[in-house]
Amino acid sequence: MQFNRLRLSGFKSFVDPVALDILPGLTGIVGPNGCGKSNLLEALRWVMGETSYKSMRGTSMEDVIFAGTKARPAYNHAEVMLLLDNAKRTAPTEHNDTDVLEVTRRIERDAGSLYRVNGRDMRARDVQLLFADISTGARTNALVKQGQIGELVNAKPEDRRKVLEEAAGISGLHSRRHEAELRLKGTENNLEKLDDTIGHLETELRQLKRQARQATRYENISGQIREVEALALHLRWHHAVAALEEVSTQLSETRQKVAEASQAASKADLRQAEAQADLPDLRHGDVEAAAALRRVKLEHEGLEAEAKRAEEMAGRLATQLQAIGDDATRAQEALADVETQLSKLSDEEAELNASIFADEAASEQQMAEKLAAAEAILADKQQAFDDCNRQLAEHTVRLQALEENRQANFDRKARFENELQRAQQ
Repeated sequence: MQFNRLRLSGFKSFVDPVALDILPGLTGIVGPNGCGKSNLLEALRWVMGETSYKSMRGTSMEDVIFAGTKARPAYNHAEVMLLLDNAKRTAPTEHNDTDVLEVTRRIERDAGSLYRVNGRDMRARDVQLLFADISTGARTNALVKQGQIGELVNAKPEDRRKVLEEAAGISGLHSRRHEAELRLKGTENNLEKLDDTIGHLETELRQLKRQARQATRYENISGQIREVEALALHLRWHHAVAALEEVSTQLSETRQKVAEASQAASKADLRQAEAQADLPDLRHGDVEAAAALRRVKLEHEGLEAEAKRAEEMAGRLATQLQAIGDDATRAQEALADVETQLSKLSDEEAELNASIFADEAASEQQMAEKLAAAEAILADKQQAFDDCNRQLAEHTVRLQALEENRQANFDRKARFENELQRAQQ
Protein backbone atom coordinates (compact mmCIF):
# COMPACT_ATOMS: atom_id res chain seq x y z
CA MET A 1 0.00 0.00 0.00
CA GLN A 2 1.10 3.53 -0.77
CA PHE A 3 0.14 6.93 0.70
CA ASN A 4 -1.92 8.88 -1.82
CA ARG A 5 -3.17 11.99 -0.08
CA LEU A 6 -3.08 13.75 3.30
CA ARG A 7 -5.93 16.05 4.25
CA LEU A 8 -5.78 18.43 7.23
CA SER A 9 -8.44 20.63 8.82
CA GLY A 10 -7.86 22.75 11.97
CA PHE A 11 -4.56 20.98 12.70
CA LYS A 12 -2.05 23.39 14.24
CA SER A 13 -1.32 26.12 11.64
CA PHE A 14 -3.56 24.57 8.97
CA VAL A 15 -6.83 26.35 9.76
CA ASP A 16 -8.59 25.81 6.45
CA PRO A 17 -8.88 22.36 4.89
CA VAL A 18 -5.66 21.49 3.03
CA ALA A 19 -4.92 18.44 0.85
CA LEU A 20 -1.39 17.19 0.17
CA ASP A 21 -1.10 14.79 -2.78
CA ILE A 22 1.68 12.21 -2.41
CA LEU A 23 2.37 11.16 -5.97
CA PRO A 24 4.53 8.22 -7.16
CA GLY A 25 8.22 8.96 -6.99
CA LEU A 26 9.73 11.64 -4.81
CA THR A 27 7.52 14.36 -3.30
CA GLY A 28 9.24 17.36 -1.78
CA ILE A 29 7.93 20.15 0.40
CA VAL A 30 9.78 23.44 0.22
CA GLY A 31 9.15 26.63 2.14
CA PRO A 32 10.58 29.16 4.59
CA ASN A 33 10.98 28.51 8.29
CA GLY A 34 7.68 28.50 10.20
CA CYS A 35 5.45 27.84 7.20
CA GLY A 36 4.28 24.45 8.55
CA LYS A 37 6.55 21.85 6.94
CA SER A 38 7.09 20.04 10.28
CA ASN A 39 3.36 20.22 10.99
CA LEU A 40 2.70 18.08 7.90
CA LEU A 41 5.07 15.39 9.18
CA GLU A 42 3.50 15.58 12.66
CA ALA A 43 0.04 15.32 11.10
CA LEU A 44 1.17 12.18 9.29
CA ARG A 45 2.52 10.67 12.52
CA TRP A 46 -0.60 11.78 14.46
CA VAL A 47 -3.05 10.11 12.05
CA MET A 48 -1.00 6.88 12.24
CA GLY A 49 -1.65 6.65 16.02
CA GLU A 50 0.84 8.85 17.88
CA THR A 51 -0.13 9.03 21.57
CA SER A 52 2.64 11.22 23.02
CA TYR A 53 1.88 14.95 23.11
CA LYS A 54 5.58 15.62 23.59
CA SER A 55 6.28 14.18 20.14
CA MET A 56 3.72 16.71 18.88
CA ARG A 57 5.70 19.53 20.53
CA GLY A 58 2.86 20.39 22.94
CA THR A 59 1.89 20.28 26.59
CA SER A 60 -1.26 18.25 25.87
CA MET A 61 -2.76 16.45 22.93
CA GLU A 62 -5.34 19.26 22.53
CA ASP A 63 -2.48 21.58 21.48
CA VAL A 64 -2.75 20.10 17.95
CA ILE A 65 -6.06 22.02 17.57
CA PHE A 66 -5.80 25.48 16.05
CA ALA A 67 -5.45 27.89 18.99
CA GLY A 68 -6.62 31.00 17.12
CA THR A 69 -5.06 34.34 16.19
CA LYS A 70 -6.00 37.98 16.43
CA ALA A 71 -7.84 37.70 13.14
CA ARG A 72 -9.41 34.25 13.51
CA PRO A 73 -11.01 32.48 16.49
CA ALA A 74 -9.80 29.19 17.91
CA TYR A 75 -11.23 25.88 16.69
CA ASN A 76 -12.85 23.23 18.87
CA HIS A 77 -11.69 20.27 16.79
CA ALA A 78 -9.00 19.10 14.41
CA GLU A 79 -9.12 16.35 11.81
CA VAL A 80 -6.48 14.59 9.68
CA MET A 81 -7.31 12.01 6.98
CA LEU A 82 -4.82 9.78 5.16
CA LEU A 83 -5.76 8.00 1.92
CA LEU A 84 -3.97 4.68 1.18
CA ASP A 85 -3.84 2.80 -2.12
CA ASN A 86 -5.10 -0.76 -1.61
CA ALA A 87 -5.35 -1.86 -5.21
CA LYS A 88 -3.08 -4.86 -4.53
CA ARG A 89 -5.21 -5.94 -1.54
CA THR A 90 -2.35 -6.01 0.94
CA ALA A 91 -4.36 -4.54 3.82
CA PRO A 92 -5.59 -6.70 6.75
CA THR A 93 -8.56 -8.92 6.06
CA GLU A 94 -11.17 -6.75 7.78
CA HIS A 95 -10.14 -3.74 5.60
CA ASN A 96 -9.28 -5.55 2.37
CA ASP A 97 -12.62 -5.05 0.55
CA THR A 98 -11.92 -1.65 -1.08
CA ASP A 99 -9.20 -0.18 -3.35
CA VAL A 100 -8.74 2.89 -1.14
CA LEU A 101 -8.47 3.08 2.64
CA GLU A 102 -9.44 6.30 4.39
CA VAL A 103 -7.85 6.53 7.83
CA THR A 104 -9.23 9.49 9.81
CA ARG A 105 -8.38 10.79 13.27
CA ARG A 106 -10.50 13.53 14.85
CA ILE A 107 -9.98 15.26 18.19
CA GLU A 108 -12.31 17.63 20.06
CA ARG A 109 -11.62 19.71 23.12
CA ASP A 110 -12.45 17.86 26.36
CA ALA A 111 -13.69 14.89 24.34
CA GLY A 112 -10.57 12.94 23.21
CA SER A 113 -9.63 11.37 19.88
CA LEU A 114 -11.72 9.25 17.52
CA TYR A 115 -10.41 6.91 14.78
CA ARG A 116 -12.28 5.83 11.68
CA VAL A 117 -11.30 3.54 8.81
CA ASN A 118 -13.57 3.83 5.77
CA GLY A 119 -16.18 5.50 8.00
CA ARG A 120 -16.16 2.77 10.68
CA ASP A 121 -15.06 3.56 14.22
CA MET A 122 -11.84 1.75 15.17
CA ARG A 123 -9.56 1.50 18.16
CA ALA A 124 -6.18 3.21 18.25
CA ARG A 125 -4.56 -0.22 18.58
CA ASP A 126 -6.24 -1.42 15.36
CA VAL A 127 -4.96 1.59 13.44
CA GLN A 128 -1.43 1.09 14.80
CA LEU A 129 -1.52 -2.58 13.72
CA LEU A 130 -2.78 -1.56 10.29
CA PHE A 131 0.32 0.61 9.71
CA ALA A 132 2.62 -1.91 11.39
CA ASP A 133 1.57 -4.51 8.81
CA ILE A 134 2.86 -2.24 6.04
CA SER A 135 6.16 -1.63 7.95
CA THR A 136 5.39 1.92 8.95
CA GLY A 137 3.82 3.79 11.83
CA ALA A 138 4.13 6.84 14.06
CA ARG A 139 7.33 5.68 15.77
CA THR A 140 9.00 3.54 13.10
CA ASN A 141 12.23 4.26 11.31
CA ALA A 142 10.33 4.74 8.06
CA LEU A 143 9.98 8.37 9.20
CA VAL A 144 13.52 9.72 9.32
CA LYS A 145 14.04 12.76 11.50
CA GLN A 146 16.99 15.12 11.68
CA GLY A 147 20.00 13.39 13.17
CA GLN A 148 18.43 9.97 12.91
CA ILE A 149 21.07 8.77 10.34
CA GLY A 150 23.80 9.28 12.89
CA GLU A 151 21.71 7.51 15.51
CA LEU A 152 21.33 4.49 13.18
CA VAL A 153 25.11 4.36 12.59
CA ASN A 154 25.81 4.47 16.33
CA ALA A 155 22.81 2.38 17.34
CA LYS A 156 23.01 -0.81 19.36
CA PRO A 157 22.50 -4.20 17.72
CA GLU A 158 18.98 -4.45 19.18
CA ASP A 159 17.98 -1.12 17.63
CA ARG A 160 19.53 -2.13 14.26
CA ARG A 161 17.60 -5.38 14.48
CA LYS A 162 14.38 -3.40 14.80
CA VAL A 163 15.32 -1.39 11.71
CA LEU A 164 15.97 -4.57 9.75
CA GLU A 165 12.69 -6.10 10.93
CA GLU A 166 10.82 -3.02 9.81
CA ALA A 167 12.58 -3.14 6.45
CA ALA A 168 11.69 -6.82 6.16
CA GLY A 169 8.04 -6.03 7.00
CA ILE A 170 7.84 -8.26 10.08
CA SER A 171 7.43 -5.53 12.73
CA GLY A 172 3.68 -5.90 12.42
CA LEU A 173 4.08 -9.59 13.18
CA HIS A 174 5.89 -8.74 16.39
CA SER A 175 3.10 -6.36 17.33
CA ARG A 176 0.52 -8.98 16.57
CA ARG A 177 2.58 -11.56 18.44
CA HIS A 178 2.69 -9.28 21.45
CA GLU A 179 -1.02 -8.69 21.20
CA ALA A 180 -1.61 -12.42 20.75
CA GLU A 181 0.52 -13.11 23.86
CA LEU A 182 -1.53 -10.56 25.77
CA ARG A 183 -4.73 -12.16 24.52
CA LEU A 184 -3.35 -15.61 25.35
CA LYS A 185 -2.50 -14.45 28.86
CA GLY A 186 -5.93 -12.91 29.18
CA THR A 187 -7.43 -16.18 27.92
CA GLU A 188 -5.44 -18.13 30.51
CA ASN A 189 -6.70 -15.78 33.20
CA ASN A 190 -10.19 -16.25 31.85
CA LEU A 191 -9.71 -20.04 31.94
CA GLU A 192 -8.60 -19.83 35.56
CA LYS A 193 -11.61 -17.69 36.33
CA LEU A 194 -13.70 -20.21 34.36
CA ASP A 195 -12.33 -23.06 36.50
CA ASP A 196 -13.21 -21.10 39.62
CA THR A 197 -16.63 -20.38 38.16
CA ILE A 198 -17.11 -24.07 37.33
CA GLY A 199 -16.14 -24.95 40.91
CA HIS A 200 -18.67 -22.46 42.22
CA LEU A 201 -21.26 -23.74 39.79
CA GLU A 202 -20.62 -27.34 40.90
CA THR A 203 -21.06 -26.25 44.51
CA GLU A 204 -24.23 -24.40 43.57
CA LEU A 205 -25.33 -27.50 41.57
CA ARG A 206 -24.95 -29.67 44.66
CA GLN A 207 -26.89 -27.10 46.64
CA LEU A 208 -29.53 -26.95 43.91
CA LYS A 209 -29.81 -30.78 43.93
CA ARG A 210 -30.27 -30.69 47.68
CA GLN A 211 -32.81 -27.92 47.28
CA ALA A 212 -34.52 -29.94 44.52
CA ARG A 213 -34.82 -32.90 46.90
CA GLN A 214 -36.19 -30.58 49.52
CA ALA A 215 -38.58 -29.11 46.94
CA THR A 216 -39.77 -32.61 45.99
CA ARG A 217 -40.30 -33.44 49.63
CA TYR A 218 -42.05 -30.14 50.07
CA GLU A 219 -44.35 -30.91 47.14
CA ASN A 220 -45.19 -34.32 48.64
CA ILE A 221 -45.82 -32.81 52.05
CA SER A 222 -47.78 -29.98 50.42
CA GLY A 223 -49.98 -32.58 48.69
CA GLN A 224 -50.61 -34.31 52.00
CA ILE A 225 -51.32 -30.95 53.61
CA ARG A 226 -53.77 -30.11 50.84
CA GLU A 227 -55.54 -33.46 51.38
CA VAL A 228 -55.75 -32.83 55.13
CA GLU A 229 -56.92 -29.28 54.51
CA ALA A 230 -59.55 -30.56 52.08
CA LEU A 231 -60.74 -33.07 54.69
CA ALA A 232 -60.76 -30.34 57.33
CA LEU A 233 -62.69 -28.06 54.99
CA HIS A 234 -65.21 -30.86 54.34
CA LEU A 235 -65.69 -31.36 58.08
CA ARG A 236 -65.99 -27.61 58.56
CA TRP A 237 -68.58 -27.59 55.77
CA HIS A 238 -70.64 -30.23 57.58
CA HIS A 239 -70.37 -28.29 60.81
CA ALA A 240 -71.30 -25.11 58.95
CA VAL A 241 -74.36 -26.80 57.45
CA ALA A 242 -75.45 -27.98 60.91
CA ALA A 243 -74.74 -24.54 62.34
CA LEU A 244 -76.71 -23.00 59.45
CA GLU A 245 -79.72 -25.16 60.27
CA GLU A 246 -79.44 -24.22 63.92
CA VAL A 247 -79.05 -20.58 63.02
CA SER A 248 -82.10 -20.82 60.73
CA THR A 249 -84.12 -22.21 63.64
CA GLN A 250 -82.84 -19.47 65.89
CA LEU A 251 -83.60 -16.95 63.15
CA SER A 252 -87.25 -18.05 62.97
CA GLU A 253 -87.51 -17.88 66.76
CA THR A 254 -85.83 -14.52 66.73
CA ARG A 255 -88.21 -13.26 64.07
CA GLN A 256 -91.13 -14.39 66.21
CA LYS A 257 -89.60 -12.60 69.20
CA VAL A 258 -89.05 -9.55 67.00
CA ALA A 259 -92.72 -9.61 66.01
CA GLU A 260 -93.73 -9.82 69.66
CA ALA A 261 -91.27 -7.08 70.52
CA SER A 262 -92.69 -4.98 67.69
CA GLN A 263 -96.18 -5.39 69.15
CA ALA A 264 -94.85 -4.51 72.58
CA ALA A 265 -93.09 -1.53 71.06
CA SER A 266 -96.34 -0.41 69.44
CA LYS A 267 -98.07 -0.62 72.81
CA ALA A 268 -95.18 1.20 74.39
CA ASP A 269 -95.49 3.89 71.71
CA LEU A 270 -99.16 4.29 72.59
CA ARG A 271 -98.31 4.55 76.26
CA GLN A 272 -95.56 6.98 75.41
CA ALA A 273 -98.02 9.11 73.41
CA GLU A 274 -100.41 9.12 76.37
CA ALA A 275 -97.56 9.96 78.69
CA GLN A 276 -96.47 12.77 76.39
CA ALA A 277 -100.03 14.09 76.48
CA ASP A 278 -99.87 14.17 80.31
CA LEU A 279 -96.34 15.52 80.22
CA PRO A 280 -97.23 19.29 80.18
CA ASP A 281 -99.29 18.96 83.39
CA LEU A 282 -96.52 16.95 85.01
CA ARG A 283 -93.96 19.51 83.92
CA HIS A 284 -96.11 22.31 85.38
CA GLY A 285 -96.43 20.37 88.63
CA ASP A 286 -92.71 19.71 88.51
CA VAL A 287 -92.06 23.45 88.17
CA GLU A 288 -94.36 24.21 91.10
CA ALA A 289 -92.78 21.44 93.17
CA ALA A 290 -89.34 22.78 92.31
CA ALA A 291 -90.42 26.27 93.39
CA ALA A 292 -91.91 24.88 96.61
CA LEU A 293 -88.76 22.85 97.16
CA ARG A 294 -86.69 25.98 96.68
CA ARG A 295 -88.82 27.87 99.22
CA VAL A 296 -88.65 24.96 101.65
CA LYS A 297 -84.88 24.78 101.21
CA LEU A 298 -84.59 28.50 101.91
CA GLU A 299 -86.80 28.19 105.00
CA HIS A 300 -84.86 25.11 106.04
CA GLU A 301 -81.58 26.99 105.68
CA GLY A 302 -83.08 29.87 107.73
CA LEU A 303 -84.33 27.43 110.37
CA GLU A 304 -80.94 25.75 110.50
CA ALA A 305 -79.30 29.15 110.99
CA GLU A 306 -81.90 30.03 113.65
CA ALA A 307 -81.47 26.63 115.32
CA LYS A 308 -77.73 27.19 115.29
CA ARG A 309 -78.24 30.59 116.92
CA ALA A 310 -80.66 29.01 119.42
CA GLU A 311 -78.13 26.32 120.24
CA GLU A 312 -75.47 28.97 120.72
CA MET A 313 -77.89 30.97 122.95
CA ALA A 314 -78.79 27.78 124.86
CA GLY A 315 -75.06 27.21 125.40
CA ARG A 316 -74.68 30.73 126.68
CA LEU A 317 -77.80 30.35 128.90
CA ALA A 318 -76.50 27.05 130.21
CA THR A 319 -73.30 28.82 131.12
CA GLN A 320 -75.31 31.59 132.80
CA LEU A 321 -77.49 28.98 134.52
CA GLN A 322 -74.36 27.32 135.81
CA ALA A 323 -73.19 30.71 137.06
CA ILE A 324 -76.64 31.30 138.64
CA GLY A 325 -76.47 27.87 140.26
CA ASP A 326 -73.08 28.75 141.63
CA ASP A 327 -74.52 32.09 142.90
CA ALA A 328 -77.47 30.24 144.44
CA THR A 329 -75.08 27.83 146.10
CA ARG A 330 -73.10 30.72 147.45
CA ALA A 331 -76.36 32.44 148.54
CA GLN A 332 -77.48 29.26 150.32
CA GLU A 333 -74.11 29.04 151.98
CA ALA A 334 -74.44 32.70 152.98
CA LEU A 335 -78.01 31.96 154.21
CA ALA A 336 -76.65 29.06 156.24
CA ASP A 337 -74.04 31.39 157.66
CA VAL A 338 -76.77 33.93 158.44
CA GLU A 339 -78.90 31.27 160.08
CA THR A 340 -75.84 30.14 162.04
CA GLN A 341 -75.17 33.74 163.06
CA LEU A 342 -78.89 34.16 163.91
CA SER A 343 -78.72 31.10 166.10
CA LYS A 344 -75.59 32.46 167.65
CA LEU A 345 -77.31 35.81 168.09
CA SER A 346 -80.34 34.07 169.60
CA ASP A 347 -77.98 32.25 171.92
CA GLU A 348 -76.18 35.49 172.65
CA GLU A 349 -79.58 37.17 173.16
CA ALA A 350 -80.55 34.46 175.57
CA GLU A 351 -77.23 34.75 177.21
CA LEU A 352 -77.66 38.51 177.29
CA ASN A 353 -81.15 38.17 178.75
CA ALA A 354 -79.78 35.73 181.24
CA SER A 355 -76.91 38.00 181.99
CA ILE A 356 -79.33 40.94 182.26
CA PHE A 357 -81.42 39.10 184.73
CA ALA A 358 -78.37 37.63 186.40
CA ASP A 359 -76.21 40.67 186.44
CA GLU A 360 -78.29 43.63 187.18
CA ALA A 361 -75.15 45.62 187.54
CA ALA A 362 -74.40 45.35 183.80
CA SER A 363 -74.81 48.36 181.76
CA GLU A 364 -78.15 48.57 179.90
CA GLN A 365 -76.52 50.83 177.31
CA GLN A 366 -73.95 48.18 176.23
CA MET A 367 -76.64 45.58 175.83
CA ALA A 368 -78.69 47.92 173.69
CA GLU A 369 -75.68 48.58 171.46
CA LYS A 370 -74.99 44.89 171.03
CA LEU A 371 -78.65 44.26 170.25
CA ALA A 372 -78.71 47.03 167.67
CA ALA A 373 -75.53 45.69 166.02
CA ALA A 374 -76.94 42.19 165.94
CA GLU A 375 -80.21 43.43 164.44
CA ALA A 376 -78.27 45.38 161.77
CA ILE A 377 -76.22 42.32 160.84
CA LEU A 378 -79.41 40.24 160.73
CA ALA A 379 -81.09 42.82 158.47
CA ASP A 380 -78.11 42.84 156.05
CA LYS A 381 -78.04 39.06 155.89
CA GLN A 382 -81.80 38.95 155.38
CA GLN A 383 -81.49 41.50 152.52
CA ALA A 384 -78.74 39.43 150.82
CA PHE A 385 -80.84 36.32 151.21
CA ASP A 386 -83.83 38.03 149.59
CA ASP A 387 -81.67 39.30 146.69
CA CYS A 388 -80.33 35.77 146.05
CA ASN A 389 -83.84 34.33 146.08
CA ARG A 390 -85.03 37.01 143.65
CA GLN A 391 -82.10 36.43 141.21
CA LEU A 392 -82.67 32.68 141.39
CA ALA A 393 -86.33 33.13 140.52
CA GLU A 394 -85.51 35.45 137.60
CA HIS A 395 -82.93 33.04 136.18
CA THR A 396 -85.31 30.12 136.59
CA VAL A 397 -88.07 31.95 134.68
CA ARG A 398 -85.63 32.95 131.91
CA LEU A 399 -84.31 29.39 131.62
CA GLN A 400 -87.83 28.03 131.30
CA ALA A 401 -88.59 30.57 128.54
CA LEU A 402 -85.43 29.62 126.61
CA GLU A 403 -86.19 25.94 126.98
CA GLU A 404 -89.72 26.48 125.63
CA ASN A 405 -88.30 28.53 122.69
CA ARG A 406 -85.70 25.80 121.99
CA GLN A 407 -88.38 23.09 122.02
CA ALA A 408 -90.57 25.18 119.68
CA ASN A 409 -87.63 25.60 117.27
CA PHE A 410 -86.96 21.82 117.26
CA ASP A 411 -90.64 21.15 116.53
CA ARG A 412 -90.61 23.71 113.72
CA LYS A 413 -87.43 22.19 112.26
CA ALA A 414 -88.97 18.68 112.32
CA ARG A 415 -92.09 20.02 110.59
CA PHE A 416 -90.06 21.69 107.84
CA GLU A 417 -87.96 18.52 107.33
CA ASN A 418 -91.16 16.54 106.83
CA GLU A 419 -92.42 19.14 104.32
CA LEU A 420 -89.03 19.06 102.54
CA GLN A 421 -89.18 15.26 102.26
CA ARG A 422 -92.72 15.40 100.84
CA ALA A 423 -91.67 18.13 98.38
CA GLN A 424 -88.68 16.05 97.23
CA GLN A 425 -90.96 13.01 96.73
